[in-house]
Amino acid sequence: MRWDWQKMSLVQSLTENSGKIMLAGLSGVLLTLSFPGIGMAYLAWGGLVFLLFALRDAGPRKSLLLGLLAGFVHYLSLIYWLVPTMRIYGYLPLLLCLLLLILLALYLSLYPAVFSVLLSWSCRRPAAIIIMAPVFWVCLEYLRAFLFSGFPWGLLGYTQADYLNLIQSADIFGVYGVSAIIMLTNAALLLLALAITGKHWQGFRVQGWLAGAGCLAVLLILGGILLYGSFRTDAMDRRLATAETLDVAVIQGNIEQLHKWDRRFKESTIKKYFELSDQVGNPSPELVIWPETAAPFYFDYNTEMREWVLNGIADAGKHFLIGAPSVEFTHREPIQYNSAYLIGPDGRVQGRYDKVHLVPFGEYVPFNEWLPFIDTMVAQVGNFRAGKQGDTIGWNDIKIGMLICYESIFPPLSVDMVKSGADFLVNITNDAWFGRTSAPYQHFSMAVFRAIENRRSLVRAANTGISGYIDPVGRVLETSPLFETAVLSRSIPLIKDYETFYVRHKDWLAICCLIASGMIIVLQLIVKK
Repeated sequence: MRWDWQKMSLVQSLTENSGKIMLAGLSGVLLTLSFPGIGMAYLAWGGLVFLLFALRDAGPRKSLLLGLLAGFVHYLSLIYWLVPTMRIYGYLPLLLCLLLLILLALYLSLYPAVFSVLLSWSCRRPAAIIIMAPVFWVCLEYLRAFLFSGFPWGLLGYTQADYLNLIQSADIFGVYGVSAIIMLTNAALLLLALAITGKHWQGFRVQGWLAGAGCLAVLLILGGILLYGSFRTDAMDRRLATAETLDVAVIQGNIEQLHKWDRRFKESTIKKYFELSDQVGNPSPELVIWPETAAPFYFDYNTEMREWVLNGIADAGKHFLIGAPSVEFTHREPIQYNSAYLIGPDGRVQGRYDKVHLVPFGEYVPFNEWLPFIDTMVAQVGNFRAGKQGDTIGWNDIKIGMLICYESIFPPLSVDMVKSGADFLVNITNDAWFGRTSAPYQHFSMAVFRAIENRRSLVRAANTGISGYIDPVGRVLETSPLFETAVLSRSIPLIKDYETFYVRHKDWLAICCLIASGMIIVLQLIVKK
């Protein structure tokens, strides 16, 4: 009989754990489905309930493993596009690409893992979940945005980029505010599920009134957010009706990445961009924008190609904003920059911006002094230097805030440019690396939040797409298809001398959540001791 009892106990334990594992994995899948590319955004509002339900009677160790599993499933399926990017364009072996993807997914999984541990460890009473779940989640999203150079790709709030009324509050809270309300909703639904099923949270039963109060709080907050969104949209539309406008053209050259840096294709690439620029119709644009590294040569070094471009722009008689790498020579070694140049109709350079936030293992090798062997593993990596944060490009009485490539996923960069007087934002990028994956859609959706946070128009020029225009309310006015040659032209409103609450105070909500999380942890340690 003793053996039978032990055998039944083991089977029961395995059954319970397998159920929790399935719930955690399901949360990871639902989160990925909610992001652009698939775009089932509504799944984010309940997708994390399954992970939270699995944590209801789990200790710290089991919570860590469940959070790690949910995060691993999510990030592995969200950033899968890294494999073809590294394999095709980085020339890395397939096994190494898979290993790097797994390592990055494991690193990112640490954040939901820590979240799970903190929640099960500090929330002994069910009522605490409503407050602590969004606080811990936003705190960890904020840490992910700058630890180890930062990788705030796929924050929970970005799932809602298409719901403009809901995300207008980003001009106060940033994207973190949207993440907070989504997590708050998941926490309230967890209490409701526990109350209905009669399950306990850490040994405490969830009363029906508590679940009802949690759901009511969510409805009231959501209602307030939606009302604010409607109010802010109307207010901004009144401002936009009298705003100064600028005619801007975007050229999407659709240059194959494998040809982009091939010497045999450099001249044909430049020629194609000029031919497309000539196709811009009426009204004639005041500014023509080419994507990141549209001029595939060192602009200040290759004098022959440089003069060809400058003369071509002088013949066009318009202002051009083009992406091109630059190099400066010192007594030690050449310094490379990923740059954008503003060139006037007289064929003279009027301004330059150097990319500030470089891509690790793409534009530079981190920890190269301590890990020199990495150079041999990733031979295609550049050795670029960062520019100065907050720099803008001046043009008459207009200032342009530049965001090159994935700088658009870092909110503080655009905020500092607006503080420096930027009247509109420009994001030039080369998303050809991503191929026909979900990455270009994920990347574009983050630009919507930059427009709302700063209340500035944002113009996006991408080599292979998605190019387009976003107004200060976050409305996508026009976009180009992926992997097609395109010429877009439109008037954009300029917002001058206006700073949002978010611009003035940046990530104040996330910082408050960070401080609150620290205080909760310290208090718990004191109480438990």
